[in-house]
Order: sequence, then C-alpha cells, then structure tokens
Amino acid sequence: MLLSTRLPRTLIAALPLSLLAACVGLPGISSTPGLLHYQPEAFEGRAYARHFAVRPERACEAARRALLSQGYIVKGDAIQVSGRKYFQPSAERHVQLEFRVVCTVNGRDAETSMAFASGLNEQYTVRKVRESASLGVGGIGSLSLPVEGSMDSMVKIASETVTDSELYERFFDLVGEYLDDAVAPDEPGKAGQAES
Repeated sequence: MLLSTRLPRTLIAALPLSLLAACVGLPGISSTPGLLHYQPEAFEGRAYARHFAVRPERACEAARRALLSQGYIVKGDAIQVSGRKYFQPSAERHVQLEFRVVCTVNGRDAETSMAFASGLNEQYTVRKVRESASLGVGGIGSLSLPVEGSMDSMVKIASETVTDSELYERFFDLVGEYLDDAVAPDEPGKAGQAES
C-alpha cells in the first residue's frame, strides 16, 4: 500500500508489462530466434530392428563381421557390438560415425533373435584459438612483452542419431550375408567345424 501512494497508478500498471518484456530478451527462452527445435520422436522401430532366424550370439557375430568389412573399428561381446569409423570430408571438417548393435532373443524361441542398431553421427570442425603469454626479464625490471600465437583445436559442432532408414536397410542386408559364415564363440557344435 505504501508503494501505491507514492507512485502514479499508470506506472504501477506498467511495471508487470515492462518486467515481462525484459524477460523475453534473456538467453534460454524458447522464443529466442535462432534456436533449433528437435524433430518430434515418432517411435517407429522398423528401421532400427531386424529379425534373424539364428541365435543372438550368431546375429551379433554377423554384425561384427559386417562392420569389420566396411573398415569400422569394432569392440563388444557376444550380444553387443559397437563400431566406429572416421571420415575427413575437408581439411577443416571431421566426421565420426558410430554404430551400436544389440542382439536379443526373439520371444520364447532361443533360436531366433532381434538385432537392434543405432547410428550416431558426430561432426567436428577446426577452430583457431588465440593464446597470449607474457615474457618477464629479470634484473632489468618489470619488462614484459606480449607473445601472441594461435592453436588449432577440434570443436564438436553436431551430434545426432542417424535416422536414414535406407542406411539401416543396407546394414541389415549386409549382416544377413554374413549369417551363414558367422560362428558365435560359444555356439555348440560349430566351433570345431570352424577350425577344421
């Protein structure tokens, strides 16, 4: 009440509006121009999964061989494989593509499996970072000279899940080609045949 007696009523009414207008210019507000919105998630899993009529360990071994055949650096275990490949489209751009494959039993039948794959695309660019240093000379006094230089560093500019369904289709087709030759390490009756 004390505030209303000292300020005109029009100024009091304008205060909430001016505070709201000031908040619109703050960073992080969704109305800020230039912010990119994510694509709405559709949860359509057909592109990321494929059914195979083999055990999960064998499906993941075929996925491991498919990734190795394309130059991926591969690591993982019997039911999970990840592979990474590096690209250099230009002198100042660097791209990393990582594939992760998880193989699980399909329903109650242990002899069939589902392979789930997801790709991650990360992009980097070279940025020049300026650095400066001071050079002090003892005995003469406080003489300091600025020394300027620059250093190149890789900065991540993008990271997103690969959503190209045709890429996953080609990957799963290649996995299917390796199914006949793929032998899981613990598959009964197959290890001896592979060695002979």
